[in-house]
Amino acid sequence: MFPHERSLVKRLEGKPFVLIGVNGDGNDQDLKKKNEKEKITWRSFKNDRPEQGSITDEWNHEGWPTLFVIDHKGIIREKWLGSPGDKVLDEAIDKYVKLADKESP
Repeated sequence: MFPHERSLVKRLEGKPFVLIGVNGDGNDQDLKKKNEKEKITWRSFKNDRPEQGSITDEWNHEGWPTLFVIDHKGIIREKWLGSPGDKVLDEAIDKYVKLADKESP
């Protein structure tokens, strides 16, 4: 999914859109290497947080990947377990980006 995610970040630059990742892979050094190799430029949080518990537990995560579309008001509008495909994902994201554009001052 990384190539498509990179294209989303580039295509929606300057729009009310943010891509955030949660990574369940290995240690900090392995994660850093993977992010560099895959050219991940967006925020990617480590799933395991020793002081707080895991992000996946907090969000009732069911498997990898799980994708959420959260609108500009913080409301979860879409959720998929597994990739819904680029076209479906793009249509959902574009819908809420346009809505945010219309509602911005």
